[in-house]
Amino acid sequence: MCGIAGLWSPRGYSDNTPKLAEKMADRLYHRGPDGRGFHFDPDHGLAMIHTRLSIIGLNAGDQPIFDKDAGLVLTANGEFYDYKRLRGLLRTDGFEFTTKSDSEIALKLYRKHGFDFVEQLRGEFAFAIFDEKKEQLILVRDRFGIRPLFWHNGPNGFFWGSEMKAMLAHPDVPREVCPKAQLHQMMQVMVPGMTLYKDIQAVLPGHMLIVTRKGDGFEVEQKRYWDAEFPLDGHHDVRSDDEHIEAVREKLVESITFRLEADVPVACYLSGGIDSCSILGMAAAIQQSPVKAFTISFDDDRYDEAHIATEMAEKAGADQDILRVKAEDLYGKNFEDAVMFSERTFYNTLGVAKMLMSKHVRDVGYKVVITGEGSDELFGGYAQFKADLFLHDPDYAATPAAEEMRKRNAIFSGSVLAEETISHPAFEEVMGFTPSWIQPWMLTLERVKPLLSDEFKARLGDYDPIAAIAYSLDKSMLDGRHVLDKVQYSWIKTMLEGQILNWGGDRVDMANSLESRPAFLDHHVAELAMRIPPHVRVRDGVEKWVVREAMKHVLPEVLYKREKFAFMAPPAHTDVKKAAEIDKLIEKWLSSEKIASHGIFDEAKMRASIEEYRKSDDHAQNTRKDIILNHAIALHAMEELI
Repeated sequence: MCGIAGLWSPRGYSDNTPKLAEKMADRLYHRGPDGRGFHFDPDHGLAMIHTRLSIIGLNAGDQPIFDKDAGLVLTANGEFYDYKRLRGLLRTDGFEFTTKSDSEIALKLYRKHGFDFVEQLRGEFAFAIFDEKKEQLILVRDRFGIRPLFWHNGPNGFFWGSEMKAMLAHPDVPREVCPKAQLHQMMQVMVPGMTLYKDIQAVLPGHMLIVTRKGDGFEVEQKRYWDAEFPLDGHHDVRSDDEHIEAVREKLVESITFRLEADVPVACYLSGGIDSCSILGMAAAIQQSPVKAFTISFDDDRYDEAHIATEMAEKAGADQDILRVKAEDLYGKNFEDAVMFSERTFYNTLGVAKMLMSKHVRDVGYKVVITGEGSDELFGGYAQFKADLFLHDPDYAATPAAEEMRKRNAIFSGSVLAEETISHPAFEEVMGFTPSWIQPWMLTLERVKPLLSDEFKARLGDYDPIAAIAYSLDKSMLDGRHVLDKVQYSWIKTMLEGQILNWGGDRVDMANSLESRPAFLDHHVAELAMRIPPHVRVRDGVEKWVVREAMKHVLPEVLYKREKFAFMAPPAHTDVKKAAEIDKLIEKWLSSEKIASHGIFDEAKMRASIEEYRKSDDHAQNTRKDIILNHAIALHAMEELI
């Protein structure tokens, strides 16, 4: 796990290039405190940067890695699993290895297979290969976007980095903010590839960029090598329930086994959900020894799952470590740091809590954790997914489960569940319906619009962010699919990468040099899950049914029977201490001076909205106001913090 960055200038080097490369590396120190390496190639105007977090090959994994015979250079972030088997196969083909690093297999596979080499790679990764002979740079991001990677192509060169802050350390990368992106961040959902900055893009998950020098500039080709492809409705795998259950168990065991491999101790994150509990149970069985388990506990019983996590830890014989997060911990400098590391806004302070957890995990001596992200996305775990099943699948429509589910999840009304139904013609066109997962954010947008300044609205023109999100989806991957597959696909392409894996994953974990490994997002597990029939993923209203059955032997009964409960931090309005803390951030970042300098909001309307929020006792409306305030504070803070 590491940080990478670089620049390729058609004009060649300036005298300052090595010094600027050092500055870029400095901004990635948290991603690689164990060492740094550079490759300077003045003849090509190239600088490649690597900061290292040592996990595998502790004394023999320095980068960049060279294949001098082929004229190739690699810098990589992340892990390639099953690398020992691949090294053995490549050796039989005559390839020689100069390091013990798992990353070197990417160079040899590229030599052997050309651009098809990515199909052989398994893991969480973002990397760059420079092909000197072809004068090409290849940037690759893993299938789900677990590891971040950004790029900018401008008149002064091509730049890339694991985080935008590394690129922005170079004066030739412009800082012009995109008003469309600001609007998207205020409503939570980004268009894939979009960032806060107009001229910086994210490499899309499952894609590679092929950058070729053309005279004094660069040609950039974007190539998709993988997508979350669900079968046509009625074409899912035909197996018995027992066969589906055993297949899921087998693939998860394989995935977790790979993710336990490291030259440093590996721990697990443990919440009260079946995903992290399943991973802990399987990890303990595979290791046949106690596993260290880290749990977040909130000071609000309605949101706290620590007691369930403790029951799981006791069943698995794990060494549980509980971090108790208080109201004041979630705001102030911690909030600002989470914004700075995430490089985007967030609707809930869960990301702050996870950043505090990653610091605690490092403080007690761990560098690697296995996590449960991805299970809900692949096995139909979210309440929003079930809501669409109940609405649009005739086999579920007649059940009373939808209303019962809404009552049980009333605490999340105004955040992840919409308090009223809303639709949009673009989603109706692309998907045939407006998915329940985006409706809360559409309602957030409706409450944001009146707060915007006339100047900001003029900059937006007639831009429709909901249509932009809908039309970013590949309709060919949606046509003819079952409703559950449609909603899972649309979420995977937007919220998984933009939210769950960002401020809920890599960015707040690596803020403290902690590598997180989401076992459910192994693409072998994913491809199996996508072929499982919808009624096996969600059975009689029970989400993730096949996972529950596959993990039944390691789960406590209370957890096996428990409905999915969204894991989030208590919103600010639920506690007077939290309200006091967010007021301090409002005073600092939503002052008259800040509002005027950024020009996003109409000050009078924002002030009135804040006063209304302070006086209201409507939980759903206050939850939505909490969301808007979190975003507004972060938007103003971000430009100064990154």
